Amino acid sequence: MTATAASPIILRTTGVSKMFGKFVALNNISAEFERGVITSIIGPNGAGKSTYFNLLSGAFRPTTGKVEFEGHDVTNVAQHRFAHLGIAKSFQITNIFPHLTVHENVRVGLQAFVSRYDIWRPRSTVPGLAERADELLALVGLKDRRARRARDLAHGEQRALEIGMALAADPRLLLLDEPTAGMSPEETRVMMDLIVRLASERTVILVEHKMKLVMGISRRVLVLHHGELLAQGTPAEVRQNEQVKRVYLGQREH
Repeated sequence: MTATAASPIILRTTGVSKMFGKFVALNNISAEFERGVITSIIGPNGAGKSTYFNLLSGAFRPTTGKVEFEGHDVTNVAQHRFAHLGIAKSFQITNIFPHLTVHENVRVGLQAFVSRYDIWRPRSTVPGLAERADELLALVGLKDRRARRARDLAHGEQRALEIGMALAADPRLLLLDEPTAGMSPEETRVMMDLIVRLASERTVILVEHKMKLVMGISRRVLVLHHGELLAQGTPAEVRQNEQVKRVYLGQREH
């Protein structure tokens, strides 16, 4: 079935593989991602999670296979077009403007989507940008930090700010790569609560290595191992999968 805006499937990969020289990073992965839910991609280090994320976000093109978003083939679409299609992403390495204020960071993200036809008018003067920036900061829990320099935020707050910047595109699909990387347990809980709130209005796909945490917030889970799709299903189904148990046997869960 072809995915459309009304379809329960928002994103699909069909037989995608990725090779770097002779190294097979991903091998023949076919998966469907449901609209309006949280799907987590997990697996041990080196499983291919980040490579798969890069394929989903347009940063990499598959060596073979196809990626579809809302029924449209986006396999060869340039990465910078993804935001205009309705896909936003937040990478594992925080990507903010450290010398700008928190509010200015989000406003810059909003300005990128203002019409460019009025070339004589500074985008920063377009009505509503400041107000919308405040709305996004409130959504990610940073409105009371709006005047601080981004560099002065705690690590977890910087990750939340980056997500706020990604939301400036008003995406229907939000991709998050290791959103809790480097966070304290308290920061991790705050981030997970934020992801759940965000998923009430959009589809969220996240790559994570903290298996116990994602099991609590995800409706579906994909498990990668050695570049292949080992298992997929509900958290309960994945938790009971014998192959998944063997892969994680003896590994310390975070």
